[in-house]
Amino acid sequence: MAIAIALILLVVGTVLFHFLSPWWFTPIASNWQMMDETVNVTFWVTGIVFVAVNLFLAWCVVRYRHRKGGDKAHYEPENKKLEWWLTGITSVGIAAMLAPGLAVWAKFVTVPDDASVVEVLGQQWTWSYRFPGKDENLGKTDIRLVSIDNPFGMDPQDPAGQDDVLVASPQLHLPLDRPVKVLLRSKDVNHQFAVPQFRVKMDMVPGMVTYFWLTPTRTGEFDALCEQLCGIAHFAMRGRVVVDEQTAFDSWLDAQPTYAATQAETAGDAQAGQTLFATCTACHGTQAEGNRELNAPKLAGQGKWYLVRQLQDFRKGVRGTHQSDTYGQQMAPFATLLADDKAVRDVVAYIASLPETRPAPTVLGDPERGKSLYTTCSACHGTDGQGIWATNAPRLSNMSDWYLQRQMHNFREGIRGKHPQDFNGAQMASMARVLADERAINDVLDYIHTL
Repeated sequence: MAIAIALILLVVGTVLFHFLSPWWFTPIASNWQMMDETVNVTFWVTGIVFVAVNLFLAWCVVRYRHRKGGDKAHYEPENKKLEWWLTGITSVGIAAMLAPGLAVWAKFVTVPDDASVVEVLGQQWTWSYRFPGKDENLGKTDIRLVSIDNPFGMDPQDPAGQDDVLVASPQLHLPLDRPVKVLLRSKDVNHQFAVPQFRVKMDMVPGMVTYFWLTPTRTGEFDALCEQLCGIAHFAMRGRVVVDEQTAFDSWLDAQPTYAATQAETAGDAQAGQTLFATCTACHGTQAEGNRELNAPKLAGQGKWYLVRQLQDFRKGVRGTHQSDTYGQQMAPFATLLADDKAVRDVVAYIASLPETRPAPTVLGDPERGKSLYTTCSACHGTDGQGIWATNAPRLSNMSDWYLQRQMHNFREGIRGKHPQDFNGAQMASMARVLADERAINDVLDYIHTL
C-alpha cells in the first residue's frame, strides 16, 4: 500500500510542478511559435502516458497485493488482443509527437525568397558576424587565410567580398519583422549558435556552412549562447542579438566597416606615435617599462592587437567608468587625448618598437602549485603565457605581476567586465573565479613569472 501511495504522490507532485513551476520558456521573439506548439504536444502525449502508466501501476499494486487465502496469480504468456491495443495506442502517440516536428522541419529548411542574409562566425570563445554589401553577395572565405589582420578569412582576390560588412563584436543587430537567413560557420571546433527567445539553433561544424532562418517579431536585446560543448570556456561563450526598428538597424549597419575599409587601414606610424607617446611616458616610462609607484603597468612586449583594443575601450567608456576602478578612471581621460583610431595605431606601433625588459617579481607564492592551477589559463593565454589573439587572451609572461594581481581582483569583484559592451571582460570575470582565493592568485602569478 505504501508503494501505491508513493506512486500516486509522484504523479500528483509531477503534474503540480509542471503547471506551477516558474521555470518555463522565455517569451518568444520570433515567428517560430510552431516550435512551442510541438513541444507542448510532446508534453501532453508523454504526460498522459506518464500519469496513466503510474496510476495503473498503483492500481495493480493495490488490486493484486498479497492476501492470505487469496487467489493464485494466473499466468498468461501472451494476449494478442492486448498487444494489438498497446501497439496501436503507442503508434498513435509516437505519430502525434513526430508529425508536428516534421511539419516544423519542412518550414525550417524552406527559407523565404525575400530573406536577407547574415553570417555568424564562431570560434573559441566568441562570435563575430558578416553581412553582404550592396552587391547582396557574400565574398569567398578560406580558413587558411585567417590571421590577425584577416580574422574572417576573407579571400582578397574575390571582388564580391570587398563590400562585405564585418562586425568584429559578439553583438549582432537584426531588423524587426524581416526574415533573415543565418549562415553558420566555425573556425575551430563544433559550436552551436542559439538564442532561446528565437527557438531556433543549429550546429556549426568546421568545414561546413549550416543555416537556419527566422523573422524577429519584437525589439529587444537577447543573449546568444553556444549550446555545444566547445572547450574549457564554453560556458562563457556569450553574445547578444539586438532587434531594432528598420531605421535604427540601417544606422547601425552603416557604421560598421567593410572588408575593403579594414584592409585600407594603414599600419601604425611609429615615428608619429613617438610624439604622441610623450604624454604616456610620465607614468609608463620612456621605454614603456611601467611604474608601480604611479600604478602604470608595463606596455612594452604586449600584443599590439590587445593594446589597440584596450585604448579603444578606454576611449569609448567600455573600460574605466566603474566607480570603484580608481586607476581605470585615471587612464580614461588620457586615452581620449588620442584623437582617433589612427592615433591609437601610431602609439601602439611605437610601443611595439621599444626594447623589452623583464620586470622584477613583486608577487610571491608557490610556483609549483601555480603551475597546476595555470592549466586552465593556458587554454586561452598559451602554455608559455605568450597570449593568443584568436582567443582574445593577452600576453601574461614578462608583464607587471602586481598589475595582473589587481586586474584579477577587479574581475572577481565585478569592477571590470561589467560594462554591457565588454564581452571579453565578462568572459574573463567568469574564468577568474576558477582561482578560489588570494593564495591561488599569487601562486599562479609566481608561476607566470617563471615563463
